[in-house]
Amino acid sequence: MSNWIMITGATGGLGKAFAVECASRGWNVYLTDLSEERLAVLAEAIRRTYGNGVKYCACDLANPVSRASLNTQLDREKLRFWGLINVAGVDYEGEFRERTGEQIQAIVRVNIEGNLEMTRMVLNRRDLMSTFRIINVGSLAGFFPMPVKAAYAASKRFLLDFSIAMRAELRSQGVTVTILCPAGLPTTAESIRGIEAQGILGRLTTQDIGAVATRTLDAALRDEAVYIPGLINRIIWTLGGLFPPTFLARLIGRRWQKAHTETLGAAFNSIAFGE
Repeated sequence: MSNWIMITGATGGLGKAFAVECASRGWNVYLTDLSEERLAVLAEAIRRTYGNGVKYCACDLANPVSRASLNTQLDREKLRFWGLINVAGVDYEGEFRERTGEQIQAIVRVNIEGNLEMTRMVLNRRDLMSTFRIINVGSLAGFFPMPVKAAYAASKRFLLDFSIAMRAELRSQGVTVTILCPAGLPTTAESIRGIEAQGILGRLTTQDIGAVATRTLDAALRDEAVYIPGLINRIIWTLGGLFPPTFLARLIGRRWQKAHTETLGAAFNSIAFGE
C-alpha cells in the first residue's frame, strides 16, 4: 500500500503497539507525538525491522501553533493517507476540584481539540481512490459518568458520540470510523498502579496492549463501529446499560474514590522506599 496511515501519540505504549502492528502488515506509517527524539528512535526501529516507509513530525496536540506547524509540514510533503489512528490522550485522576486549570485545559485540548483537528487535517489529505479508515481511542469510561475521573470520562464520551456521528455522516463517502473503548491498559507506571489499586476487577479488565492493537485494526477493517476488548469489559458495558446514570455515578464514585486513595498510597510508598 503506497499511501500512509497517521498515528498520533505514537511513542506511548498503545501508540507504539499500533505503529509496530501497522508496520508488520506492510503499511507505511506517519508518526506524531511530543518528542522528536523518541519519534526518531521508533521510526528507525520500524524502518530497520520491517523496511516500511516511515515518516514522523513532533507535535504538541494541545498547542494550536504546533498543530498548525504539523499541517504546514504535511502540505510540504504532499502525502496521501488511507487511515488515521487517534491515540493521543491525557488523564489526571482525582477529584475535579484538585485539578489545576492547566490540567483541565490539557484534557480538553488533547482529547477533544487535538482529535478533531487531526481528523480534519488527515481527512483533507485522504486518498480518494481507497476506503479511508479512522480509529479513535476512547475508553470504557466514556459509557459511564465517573466521579474522580469526571473530565476524562466526559472527554471520552465526546469522542464516542463524535465517532458514531462521523461514521454515519461519512459512510457514503467511503470513510469508516471505529472507536476503541478499552478498560485498563498498562501503558504507564501510574496506570499500572491504578489497575493494581482496583484489585481483582482491575486485573480482570486489563488487556494486553499488543493484542488490543491487533484486534482493533481487524475490527476497523471489518467496519465495526465500537470495539470493546475483553469479555469482562463487554459484560460490564452491557450491565451498565441496565441502571440509571445517577445510580452508576454513586456506585462508580465509591469504587474510584477507594482506588484513588490506594493509588496515592502506592505512589507515596514508591517514592519513599525507591520501588
